[in-house]
Amino acid sequence: MTLSASAPIGGIDVQVHPSRAEMGRAAAAVVAAKLRRRLADGGSARMIFAAAPSQAEMLDALVAEPGIDWGRVTAFHMDEYIGLAPDAPARFALWLRRNLFDRVPFGAVHLIDPGADPAGAAADYARALAQAPIDIVCLGIGVNGHLAFNDPPVADLTDPLDVKVVELDAVCRRQQVDDGCFPGFGDVPTHAITLTVPRLLRADRLVCVVPGAAKREAVYRALNDPIGAACPATALRRHPAVTLFLDPESDPHG
Repeated sequence: MTLSASAPIGGIDVQVHPSRAEMGRAAAAVVAAKLRRRLADGGSARMIFAAAPSQAEMLDALVAEPGIDWGRVTAFHMDEYIGLAPDAPARFALWLRRNLFDRVPFGAVHLIDPGADPAGAAADYARALAQAPIDIVCLGIGVNGHLAFNDPPVADLTDPLDVKVVELDAVCRRQQVDDGCFPGFGDVPTHAITLTVPRLLRADRLVCVVPGAAKREAVYRALNDPIGAACPATALRRHPAVTLFLDPESDPHG
C-alpha cells in the first residue's frame, strides 16, 4: 500500500510507502520478480548493489523472498573506499557481506579490492563487469545527489570509463559520518573506486531506494533539475526502467 499512487515523474516510476520497512519490502518484491523471470528456464542473472544504511530494509526483505535460486546470480558492488584496512568495518565489501552476501548462497560475488594499485583494481573490475550484461542495479541517491561515488559537480554523465578512482567531496564524506559509518569527518577516506554513471545506466533495470528526510532535497532535484553533473542523480531520467522507492520523510511532495 502506498501513500500516494505510483506515478511517473520525469520518466521515473516513483512510489511512496508508509514506512521504511514497507518501502524495503516493495522494492525487494520488484527485484525478486525480475530475478525470478531472469532465472526461469535455467537462466542466470548479474546484479550490482549499493552498500549503505539506506539499503538495509530492502536487503533484509530480499533475503526473505522465496523462490530465488541465488546460485545462478552473480553479484557486484558499486564503490569502495581507498585506504581502509581489509578488515575495517566501514568497508563496503564487508557491509554487503554482513547484510547480504553471507546470508544467501550467491553463485559468485566480485568484491572491489583497491589494494596497492587502485587504478589497476578499477580496470580489473571493469573487465569483470563487461563479461556479460547487468540485469539489475540496486542503488540509492546521496545527500549531494551523487550516484555511487560520482559526486557533483565533477561527475561525468558521459564518462568513457566504467570504473575509476575518484576524490570524494566534503558533503559526501560528511554523509558517511551522519550515517554512523565513521566516528568523525577526518576518519572518512578522501578517495574511492566507483562505477561510473554510464556503467550504472547500462543495466536493464534500476531499483533506487531512498528513505529519510536528509535525502528529500536530493530526491526533488533528481526529479526536477536539469539533467547534469550538478545533481548526478538526474541522469536516472535517461534510463527507461527506473523505479524510485521513497518513504514519507524522503517524499519531496509529502
